Amino acid sequence: MSLRVLVVDDQGIVRAGFAAVIDAEDDMTVVGEAADGATAVVLAAELAPDVVVMDVRMPELDGIAATRIITGKENAPRVLVLTTFDLDAYVFDALRAGASGFLLKDVHASELLDGIRVVASGESVLAPSATRRLIGHYASGAGSGFRADPNSVSGKGPRELESLTDSQRNVLSLLASGLNNAEIAGELGITVGTVKSHVNALLRKLGLRDRVQATILAYDLGIARPNPPGADHL
Repeated sequence: MSLRVLVVDDQGIVRAGFAAVIDAEDDMTVVGEAADGATAVVLAAELAPDVVVMDVRMPELDGIAATRIITGKENAPRVLVLTTFDLDAYVFDALRAGASGFLLKDVHASELLDGIRVVASGESVLAPSATRRLIGHYASGAGSGFRADPNSVSGKGPRELESLTDSQRNVLSLLASGLNNAEIAGELGITVGTVKSHVNALLRKLGLRDRVQATILAYDLGIARPNPPGADHL
């Protein structure tokens, strides 16, 4: 079945360009377009897309606020935030609001398409620069007070972590530090399949939607390592 995608951007030519690229794929269908966040909220409820490609700076209701409303509903679609502005505030606010990914608009078309597929599969995707600065934000101590949105991971704490095995805690720490499954497998000396099983189990136990939420929680609770081996490429 084709992935149902809603494209949201206040610039018509940009919106049309994204829609054309997405619609050209055999496994994707653009089910709607919106020029502002308020319309995006309405269309997300009416059209039931799998993924919303969301701009940040828009009239009426910005992309961050729209993302918060959309992801706060039952059976919510995944949201992939796309913006021209690679600013810390946008990255952090998008993640707090419940976005499953954050990419810059100048990414290659293939990266955008891959990003849509990744978030639709239940994973998360972040531009390398965003991941690097998110990690640096916590490593510098500035992360204190960076709490998740109430609709995402707030309220999680040591009690939930006690349900994790030592292996699951190690995987949580490494994924929060920016490593992918193959890199985590290399660090722990286990298979990629085992890493995937650990990730799925820890997300389920912690009641988290995806790796982005897991990253936020790990740093909020101080269990992530900001500069693990293998993360230098981020």
